[in-house]
Amino acid sequence: MKRKWLSMVTVFSLMLMLLAGCGGSGGKAAEGKSSVLDGGAGDSATELSYWTFVELHGQHFEKMLKKWNEANPDRQIKLNVTVMPYDDMHNKLSIAVQTGTGAPDIADIELGKFPDFLAGEPQLVPLNDVIDPFRDTLVKSRIDIYSKDGQNYAAPTHVGASVAFYNTELLEQAGIDYTKIETWEDFKQAGIKLYEKTGKYMGTADTSATWQLSMMLAQQGTDFTDDSGKPIVNSEALAKGLSILKDLQENNVIATIAGGQPDTEEAYGEFNAGNYATAFMPLWQMSRYTNYMKELSGKIAIAPIPVIEKGMPRSVGGGGTGTVVTKTAKDVQLAKEFLAFAKLSLDANVEIWNTLGFDPVNMDVWDMKEVTHNPDNQFVKYFKNNPFDVLHEIKDEIRMIKSTSASPTINNVLCTVTLNEIFEDGKDIKEALKDAQEQIEQELK
Repeated sequence: MKRKWLSMVTVFSLMLMLLAGCGGSGGKAAEGKSSVLDGGAGDSATELSYWTFVELHGQHFEKMLKKWNEANPDRQIKLNVTVMPYDDMHNKLSIAVQTGTGAPDIADIELGKFPDFLAGEPQLVPLNDVIDPFRDTLVKSRIDIYSKDGQNYAAPTHVGASVAFYNTELLEQAGIDYTKIETWEDFKQAGIKLYEKTGKYMGTADTSATWQLSMMLAQQGTDFTDDSGKPIVNSEALAKGLSILKDLQENNVIATIAGGQPDTEEAYGEFNAGNYATAFMPLWQMSRYTNYMKELSGKIAIAPIPVIEKGMPRSVGGGGTGTVVTKTAKDVQLAKEFLAFAKLSLDANVEIWNTLGFDPVNMDVWDMKEVTHNPDNQFVKYFKNNPFDVLHEIKDEIRMIKSTSASPTINNVLCTVTLNEIFEDGKDIKEALKDAQEQIEQELK
């Protein structure tokens, strides 16, 4: 869907819809689920509001709130956390920051939505001064993606390094060693063998997400947009990547999956049933395994993604949530300093790994073996190999795909039309990409 800043008429129309309970998920969903966390604060504490679309993020902030209040007895905070569905939260936040009414003090904004909030004059507070003390320890690209004109507007949550998740039990049934898979040709031959032996698929042909396309583009050193941010989805690079995936589909190596991609409730069931051996996803998919695919514990190994040719980069940063402070925050400086403490400090990044299973943006954590290899950690216990052993192997190969003002439109067209045409309807790849380019350009006018 084309997402531009709304005209005032549209804004007020949408406000009326939200107030009437006609939001995308109904009135209760639009209002969200709220709770006030005191973190041991006294009666004189400042109450800050925080909106998120991920309940686990609230759990992380609850831990960091208690630590903040213990360390800052004269600047204590209570946090009013509201969890809303993804679209409801972003739509409501967009209206609130544009009208200057009703915005929270702190909010999560997903990477794909972020360009909308940087359009024109951002109604977010620059965070450069609170990021600076941590800047040397952070992955620069994860700060840059939430920036405009030299101003950093969000604290990132993770690196999101993409990896392969292999069901080793299923692969062993066909005599396949996942550690020998380096290229897409290796993956193809393993998949042909797996299908012949078990009737199961090696991986998924995604139709509702662009994780795989981002990987293919990153390996070739290109993007969905050019240097000026204009869409180039009809590129030779994207056609080449899709041709490789389509060839895998035609050889019964990959197949479309319920839900359209690995990170859906329907797909979790397919993986639990052992119908697919591999998911190519950002590392944050680990939490989906521990929460929704518990029966696969001890069976899933993590490895670098196959490449088109050896020597190409084997990972790309996927997804991302930036946490911001709005211009209408009741105490801007307090909100900024708490946000940096809760998201960027070494202690915060240790908790991000322990609670969320995310690859921390503070790279110092990557070398803390007492943290990364803690045998009691739920993620260390679940997976066959240690995630950080793989992260260290690929840390210099993690590329980034830009998020621009065109990104929401590009993503929507590819994920609702183009990928279905290619993988479900058998449409010619170059023709499908040509049509996608034209549709995207038309919608962006």
